Amino acid sequence: MTEKNITQMKKMAAEKAVEFIKSGMVVGLGEGSTAVYAIIEIGNKIKNGELVNIKGIPCSLNVEKVAEESGIQVSDINLHTSIDITIDGADEVDSKLNLIKGGGGALLREKMVAQITDREIIVVDESKISVNLGEKWHVPIEVLQHGWKTHHSFLQNLGGIANLRLNTTGSPFLTDQNNYILDVAFGEISHPEKLENQLNQRTGIVANGLFINLANDVIVSGAEGINHLQK
Repeated sequence: MTEKNITQMKKMAAEKAVEFIKSGMVVGLGEGSTAVYAIIEIGNKIKNGELVNIKGIPCSLNVEKVAEESGIQVSDINLHTSIDITIDGADEVDSKLNLIKGGGGALLREKMVAQITDREIIVVDESKISVNLGEKWHVPIEVLQHGWKTHHSFLQNLGGIANLRLNTTGSPFLTDQNNYILDVAFGEISHPEKLENQLNQRTGIVANGLFINLANDVIVSGAEGINHLQK
């Protein structure tokens, strides 16, 4: 499949997700190439008057910039106890609509937004679909810079092999919170909820990229068109 076709599929999924947004909603704005297409589409609908009084909650500093450039009113998550709809991407989606996220490094803010969202809509192309998480993607784990090496043996005992994420210059990648990310290969994950709980109990791990029971809808674009998966 050509890059042009993949881009078109991403746009199709994003535009389908935006159809669920109504005027007056608070909308979570996710990270990733497909989610960015959704942000642009929301901005277009605001400009032509189809949507009014939309408040956007960005999941990263980069997304905040894109949203502002698209004409979306950006709001502070601290001003909201709930979010109506979030449109976000994913690196991998399993048969139960559990996710691996964090390829773009925004997993902490993405999970904070997802946990207060009434309807979490994930937009992906068909290459992101797996039977089990871990078939195609490692699990990003955000850790404090202090003592980051101490997590290696802990993660190895859980069956994972951890690598520090680097940027293009070869120095450690920094999240918006100035933390490091360990990309951890677990292989196929048979019990993702158990693994998520184990990771949550480790001091120094700030967030992990396992998003379990958070997605309500997954909109998948492929060669045959759009497939809308729901819980």
